[in-house]
Amino acid sequence: MAADSRPDRAAENHAFGQADDFGMDSITLAGPLEAKLAAMHEAGFRQVMLKASDIVGHPGGTDAAVRAVKASGLRVTGFQVLRDFEGLSGHLHDYKVDIAKAMLEMARAVGAPLLLLCSSTSTHASADPEVIARDLRKLAMLAVPLGLKVAYEGLSWGRTINEFTTAWEVVCRADAPNLGLGFDSFHAIATQTSLDALEQIDPDKIFLVQLADFMWQEIRSVEERISTARHFRVFPGEGVHSAQVADLVLRLAAMGYRGDYSFEVFNDDYQQLPLPLVAQRARRSALWLGEDVLRRSVPLPNRIRLKNTA
Repeated sequence: MAADSRPDRAAENHAFGQADDFGMDSITLAGPLEAKLAAMHEAGFRQVMLKASDIVGHPGGTDAAVRAVKASGLRVTGFQVLRDFEGLSGHLHDYKVDIAKAMLEMARAVGAPLLLLCSSTSTHASADPEVIARDLRKLAMLAVPLGLKVAYEGLSWGRTINEFTTAWEVVCRADAPNLGLGFDSFHAIATQTSLDALEQIDPDKIFLVQLADFMWQEIRSVEERISTARHFRVFPGEGVHSAQVADLVLRLAAMGYRGDYSFEVFNDDYQQLPLPLVAQRARRSALWLGEDVLRRSVPLPNRIRLKNTA
């Protein structure tokens, strides 16, 4: 992670190891934006990955949402998510460019450093890697005047780009300085993509890492993969892939990755629980990864220890 000059940063990392490199996605929590931000901050988090609906759905309007974010004490990790952008033509392409411009403006307004783009699932999109790269390059150029980056993530059910390896290939083909990779542990585990492929990736071009686990060893169909991703993710260490998540974080650290991690956990059960309870579950994961895993003392899977954050 880039150096942070805030005076509390060094003290926090001294007390909690690397736990403060981990944040939450607002998608995980139910309720109004202010309540989500407060629950995260009170649990000990110092960053948040925002979703567009939290901003545009605010009852006070987007300006009120932006003020709430800026008053929260949380740094914004990024802004999500632009979907089905690349590979289109004609009026579909023009439409998506307009959507992208609006999302980039919102990202800048909330202070996000990057916009997350997921690989297209559209049957109307071209599978030509050169066309995909061209559109990614165009989006990156639109982001330049706003001072933003674009992180491209390969959805495991993407039509053409569905692994982090192929997402990396098209990012390289696009060759834009503010275009990089968004890495999601769920998709890598779901597709059983070997983490050895990380050796091919420039760590400076990994712009964001999103982490989640899930509760079954094997995903047996694309339909089950989508359902699991959207409804049944759990925090790292709560599922059955703790060792793989730990391995991923250790590999990234060894590569020299110093960027942000965010817990992207879509879970219908968490949406029915009190916000502080869910945020504390997330904080346990951050402490496990930051204190135990990154300090090379990995506990047995599913044995997260709740530590005092006072």
